[in-house]
Amino acid sequence: MERRIPRPADLAPLMRFKPLELDGRKRRLAKAHTIADLRAIAKRRTPKGAFDYTDGAAEEELSLARARRAFREIEFHPAILRDVSQVDTSVEIFGGRSAMPFGIAPTGFTRMMQAEGERAGSSAAGAAGIPFSLSTLGTTSPEGVREANPDGRNWFQLYMQKDRDKSMQLMQRAADAGFDTLLVTVDVPAAGARLRDSYNGFTIPPQLTPRTVLNAIPRPEWWWNFLTTEPLTFASLSEWNGTIGELLDSLFDPTVDFDDLEWIRDQWPGKVAVKGIQTLDDAKAVVDRGVDGIVLSNHGGRQLDRAPIPFRLLPSVAAELGGKTTIVVDTGIMAGADIVAALACGADFTLVGRAYLYGLMAGGREGVDRTIEILSKEIVRTMKLLGVSSVAELNPDHVTQLQRMVPVARPGAAVAPPAVSTPAPAPAKRAAAKPRAKAASKPAEGLVASPNRTTS
Repeated sequence: MERRIPRPADLAPLMRFKPLELDGRKRRLAKAHTIADLRAIAKRRTPKGAFDYTDGAAEEELSLARARRAFREIEFHPAILRDVSQVDTSVEIFGGRSAMPFGIAPTGFTRMMQAEGERAGSSAAGAAGIPFSLSTLGTTSPEGVREANPDGRNWFQLYMQKDRDKSMQLMQRAADAGFDTLLVTVDVPAAGARLRDSYNGFTIPPQLTPRTVLNAIPRPEWWWNFLTTEPLTFASLSEWNGTIGELLDSLFDPTVDFDDLEWIRDQWPGKVAVKGIQTLDDAKAVVDRGVDGIVLSNHGGRQLDRAPIPFRLLPSVAAELGGKTTIVVDTGIMAGADIVAALACGADFTLVGRAYLYGLMAGGREGVDRTIEILSKEIVRTMKLLGVSSVAELNPDHVTQLQRMVPVARPGAAVAPPAVSTPAPAPAKRAAAKPRAKAASKPAEGLVASPNRTTS
């Protein structure tokens, strides 16, 4: 091979320098290609108490770990030679359109994670054409969220408080501000034991100690924003000085029952969904009482540790109730592939909480935009690789859930097989999917077929 000294004209096309980005926020967000990347940035930039409140869960955090593992333990079954030049990710959810099959979940104390808080989340959701959910324990009023997202879809999440008049007043404010859907959360009769908060001495508002001061030194931007923006206020209470667990126990009404749910449903002018469903029987019970949808959720693992995993519960609920009600899933979603898997297993929609907050902590409004962008690109790419061009084409044939944890029969009691192991008819809403050939081979040991998947 003949060698020669390169000429400057030859080198010029090969030596192009990357343009210098002077905006530090844009520079660091551009380096984030996954939600895990955003989490790493958020951890560096957020004080430990606020970050751990977002990142942590109850007790040993087993439910959260299991939920994330459940999404990792799936096997996709792609089809080839399909036209996927155009992919439609839009869905109809609770009477309106969403450009993507996910929305932003309700999160409490959001301005403690980053000063822009719910305004950043709602404005980013509006720009992306997806719903935003405001928590009863939000740090922006319903009117403030409507101002930040005047043309988008806003949902309100309700915790029934012991002071029911206050709950109804807050719900009415949301209705008057044009919120179209109510998420009634039912899995908080008492606060979960969020041990990270206890170990950190995390209170509302944050208390300064020598440890928090030392932790703040390398994070001056967070403290500057926290101290120089409007004081932290809550939509549902005027002031508080204690731990979050103490706050929840003082506020929430543990006597709420199915009759109360029906009463709440009758007070709200729009759609009503029940959030925190963790068994098939409870899913059936609330649907029988006339709600418009259910959210399979264990509160992100933040309430009862060792609670059922929503993604594992999904196939059995979809087999029973698909086509009869709207099924939403949250908990453990950290990638667009997780969302696609949930849709294939029978969900109509998904909600993301921590993923949104990681983006918020990493870069405010632009960080939330980056979260939505990452998840959206992952959804489109996964759908194309599966050979589907619309959400309606996704069906249980596209996914096999891999199984580690199998229920053990109690003495004298017959235990039903795991939710993912019993063949069942496809949910009615999947009827429009393109017909696909069934698999002819039996899953290998350790795999469990989703409903509709032929195993013989």
